[in-house]
Amino acid sequence: MSIVVSLAVTPLDIAAASATGLGAGLALIMAIGAQNAFVLRQGIRGEHVGLVVLVCMLSDIVLIAGGILGIGAVITAVPAVVVVIRLAGAAFLLTYGVLAARRALRPGALTAGTQQGSLSRKAALVTVVTLTWLNPHVYLDTVLLLGSLANQHGELRWWFGAGAALGSLMWFSALGYGARFLRPVFAKPGAWRVLDWLIAAVMLFLGVTMVLGA
Repeated sequence: MSIVVSLAVTPLDIAAASATGLGAGLALIMAIGAQNAFVLRQGIRGEHVGLVVLVCMLSDIVLIAGGILGIGAVITAVPAVVVVIRLAGAAFLLTYGVLAARRALRPGALTAGTQQGSLSRKAALVTVVTLTWLNPHVYLDTVLLLGSLANQHGELRWWFGAGAALGSLMWFSALGYGARFLRPVFAKPGAWRVLDWLIAAVMLFLGVTMVLGA
């Protein structure tokens, strides 16, 4: 998996693709779901945080790379499919954005699991692997959607993927290791509402951008 670009590509192009990947990766990964709730729970309790964060980050790297390779092969074989992928991705993003806005309008307390008993290292590993790899949304978000967005950058797709992977590293590290400091803040529904509004805005923007680019 070599990151090779032509002489026509400038460092500014690489930085732009990486930054776009970082933003897209963070926008998708920050959605409040079972995986993030579990990472937050482990971070708050200080249990097996390194293991949980590492599994999440490595899983995302594998899924992002698989998405770029898989979608790239399809586009090479059938170039016209890119239009379908963009429209499907746009529909998903717009729907995701609307759902995030609905969560912001009707927030629920993210308290499930934070008061449960301690987990063994094995139980924590099994739980995070299950939440990551048996979640159907991870294949839509990380494989299909990020793979599609990455391949729109042509030979810069791996720089986009590197940016998205960096977003995963940043998010899970911050969520896992910073959770103990955020507990008083995220005990308040208002904090989750702000986060969901931010997610909704980014998702809707990306969705419209994909529609216009199709």
